Amino acid sequence: MKQPIGLSIVKALLGLLVVGVTAGAAEPKRVLVVCVTAGFRHTEGIEASERILPKLAQQSGAFTLDWVRQPPEAPPAPRRPKEPGPDADAAARQRYQEALARFEQENARYKAAQKGFQEQMRKALEKLSPQNLQQYDAVIFNNTTGDLPLPDRQAFLDWIKSGKGFIGIHAATDTYHGFKPYIEMIGGEFAGHGPQSTVEIINQDPQHAACKGISTPWVVHDEIYLVKNFDRKQVHGLLTLDKHPNNRTPGDYPIAWCKRYGQGRVLYTSLGHRADVWDDDPKLRGRQNPPEVARAYQQHLNGAILWVLGLAPGDDAPQVK
Repeated sequence: MKQPIGLSIVKALLGLLVVGVTAGAAEPKRVLVVCVTAGFRHTEGIEASERILPKLAQQSGAFTLDWVRQPPEAPPAPRRPKEPGPDADAAARQRYQEALARFEQENARYKAAQKGFQEQMRKALEKLSPQNLQQYDAVIFNNTTGDLPLPDRQAFLDWIKSGKGFIGIHAATDTYHGFKPYIEMIGGEFAGHGPQSTVEIINQDPQHAACKGISTPWVVHDEIYLVKNFDRKQVHGLLTLDKHPNNRTPGDYPIAWCKRYGQGRVLYTSLGHRADVWDDDPKLRGRQNPPEVARAYQQHLNGAILWVLGLAPGDDAPQVK
């Protein structure tokens, strides 16, 4: 049956519109998630992140994820046997010599395994070489610790400064303690923590993408970091406490902030130690935070990712001059 000319024109225009929208759709941004640790490993938080971050990427559609995961860990270092005292008998000394011989063998195997582990670490982190970084729009340091063997750590900071995005989660401030440029980039340095505690978090900027929908107070149970080398005049505050997380002494205890680093965008959040901060599964084992806390944290992270990618609004000017 022949269609009326007017209807044919409308269908043709609609088809062109669909093609135009599809052709003009922005390609998803590429985000690299680094979960490698050279110090303490936050296994609980990292494992939860591998369930939740892909979910955020899928729901958003605005970004995709690539990963740098931990190589198989080297075995723990063997313990040297205790040398017997001067009053030990011959049998005790013989047992010590036998134990010492076993220790030397185990220690040689440990050193070989440790050398191989470090080489695997360097190979995994090749994704952060100056050349490979060009394919990414942002990097997330997800509970990283210690001195990571990056191919070129200064080039990594220069990459951020050129206009890229960086998010640090929880232990990211417990990374590169001896490298001042990194501490200046992220905005603070891990100084310690007390026992996990329930805190009332203040939302400093409800209009920021990383804080949208977060109430004040936001009650969260987590391992709360204390930071040093932090300057309110250099960051835009997002979340904070007005009391010490453990002894409740009044003061300024930052939880999350953002800042400009050259042309780049940097955001850090100290939350993310516990799995139930990440994961809203009501049946999650050991849950202390209600699922609503995890859903708010997911929204916090999603807004953070979109903000560092330049896809969501948010101020980055310091509130303190």
